[in-house]
Amino acid sequence: MKKSYPTDRALPSLPVIRAARAGDAEAIDRILRHYEGYIRKLCTRKLYDKAGTPHNCLDEYMKRRLEIKLIQAIIGL
Repeated sequence: MKKSYPTDRALPSLPVIRAARAGDAEAIDRILRHYEGYIRKLCTRKLYDKAGTPHNCLDEYMKRRLEIKLIQAIIGL
Protein backbone atom coordinates (compact mmCIF):
# COMPACT_ATOMS: atom_id res chain seq x y z
CA MET A 1 0.00 0.00 0.00
CA LYS A 2 1.24 3.47 -0.87
CA LYS A 3 2.03 5.81 2.03
CA SER A 4 0.08 9.03 2.02
CA TYR A 5 1.00 12.47 3.32
CA PRO A 6 0.37 12.65 7.09
CA THR A 7 -2.87 14.45 7.89
CA ASP A 8 -2.10 15.25 11.53
CA ARG A 9 -0.89 18.75 10.58
CA ALA A 10 -3.54 21.33 9.86
CA LEU A 11 -3.53 22.80 6.38
CA PRO A 12 -2.89 26.54 6.02
CA SER A 13 -6.03 28.53 6.76
CA LEU A 14 -8.12 30.06 4.01
CA PRO A 15 -7.10 33.67 4.88
CA VAL A 16 -3.43 32.66 4.58
CA ILE A 17 -4.08 31.04 1.20
CA ARG A 18 -5.97 34.11 -0.02
CA ALA A 19 -3.17 36.41 1.16
CA ALA A 20 -0.60 34.21 -0.61
CA ARG A 21 -2.66 34.33 -3.83
CA ALA A 22 -2.63 38.12 -3.51
CA GLY A 23 1.19 38.07 -3.34
CA ASP A 24 1.81 38.49 0.41
CA ALA A 25 5.38 37.27 0.96
CA GLU A 26 4.77 36.25 4.59
CA ALA A 27 1.77 34.11 3.64
CA ILE A 28 3.74 32.45 0.84
CA ASP A 29 6.52 31.71 3.33
CA ARG A 30 4.01 30.12 5.73
CA ILE A 31 2.78 27.82 2.96
CA LEU A 32 6.35 26.94 1.96
CA ARG A 33 7.16 26.09 5.59
CA HIS A 34 4.04 23.92 5.76
CA TYR A 35 5.20 21.83 2.79
CA GLU A 36 8.93 21.94 3.62
CA GLY A 37 9.07 18.42 5.04
CA TYR A 38 7.25 16.94 2.07
CA ILE A 39 9.51 18.77 -0.38
CA ARG A 40 12.62 17.62 1.51
CA LYS A 41 11.35 14.03 1.38
CA LEU A 42 10.83 14.26 -2.37
CA CYS A 43 14.34 15.68 -2.89
CA THR A 44 16.26 13.22 -0.73
CA ARG A 45 18.40 10.82 -2.74
CA LYS A 46 20.44 7.82 -1.69
CA LEU A 47 24.00 8.13 -2.98
CA TYR A 48 26.82 5.61 -2.57
CA ASP A 49 30.47 6.38 -1.93
CA LYS A 50 33.39 4.42 -3.42
CA ALA A 51 33.19 1.84 -0.64
CA GLY A 52 29.50 1.25 -1.39
CA THR A 53 28.23 2.89 1.79
CA PRO A 54 24.85 4.56 1.24
CA HIS A 55 24.33 8.20 2.23
CA ASN A 56 21.07 10.16 2.11
CA CYS A 57 21.66 13.52 0.45
CA LEU A 58 19.34 16.44 -0.20
CA ASP A 59 19.28 17.64 -3.80
CA GLU A 60 19.24 21.40 -3.18
CA TYR A 61 18.69 22.22 -6.86
CA MET A 62 15.57 20.06 -7.04
CA LYS A 63 14.33 21.49 -3.73
CA ARG A 64 14.58 25.06 -5.03
CA ARG A 65 12.86 24.06 -8.29
CA LEU A 66 9.94 22.52 -6.39
CA GLU A 67 9.66 25.59 -4.16
CA ILE A 68 9.57 27.83 -7.25
CA LYS A 69 6.91 25.62 -8.85
CA LEU A 70 4.83 25.82 -5.64
CA ILE A 71 5.13 29.62 -5.55
CA GLN A 72 4.11 29.82 -9.20
CA ALA A 73 1.09 27.61 -8.52
CA ILE A 74 0.11 29.78 -5.54
CA ILE A 75 0.21 33.09 -7.35
CA GLY A 76 -1.18 31.65 -10.58
CA LEU A 77 1.65 32.09 -13.08
